[in-house]
Amino acid sequence: MFLIVIGVMFGILLSYMFLEGNRNRIRKTTLSYETLPKSFDGFRLFFISDVHRRRISDKIIQNLHGVDCIVIGGDLCERGVSLNRIEENIKQLTSKAPCYFVWGNNDPEVGKHHLKSIFNKFGVVELENDQELLKRNKEFISIVGINEIDTAMRSISKFNLPPDQFSILVCHYPEIAELPIPEFPLLLTGHTHGGQIRIFGYGIARKGGLYKQNGSDLLISNGYGTTALPLRLGAPAETHILTLMCED
Repeated sequence: MFLIVIGVMFGILLSYMFLEGNRNRIRKTTLSYETLPKSFDGFRLFFISDVHRRRISDKIIQNLHGVDCIVIGGDLCERGVSLNRIEENIKQLTSKAPCYFVWGNNDPEVGKHHLKSIFNKFGVVELENDQELLKRNKEFISIVGINEIDTAMRSISKFNLPPDQFSILVCHYPEIAELPIPEFPLLLTGHTHGGQIRIFGYGIARKGGLYKQNGSDLLISNGYGTTALPLRLGAPAETHILTLMCED
């Protein structure tokens, strides 16, 4: 009888972990900045990272009406994911807003040339140690995409970012926030899955969330997909809509 009870409890736990790993959650956050240009007051950004093997649900796509841009923070896919699934995910996202992509560690496993072809087909802007200026009226903000931690300092220094320009830094790796980089108001990262499985609150990586670090807002996303096992505990799947506001 005891073994049956244990087996039932284990089955319930596995079912719960599977549900956590396949949630379609959008976390909505409003952030205010003194340096945000007035033209961008109310700008809405959708951030998704670590899709891996998942098909992006229609529930997510239907809630993206009115977003101004979409940022994909790496690990859109991994080895074994069909190009058809990747293309369908990109098609869905680009139907809602302009898309910007930063490479993760698993993306090259399907062939960079394949991904670049899909990006070109749907107009995804690939930020490979590069920046993109977004314009409203006569004002600008920039999105800076960094690929590798090892070359981050050199890559960022080449941009010569004006100190009064509002810039968003996107990197797959949260460790970038620990480098002595220029201060960005907002950093978007993923990669760790928030530890994916946390026992009594403890995991192998920092739990996803919005943190203050070195004067910046650092978003570490738990991510949308999983790696190895499609299970999560204490770090549920998530995506994000960030609304940027001018601070009075």
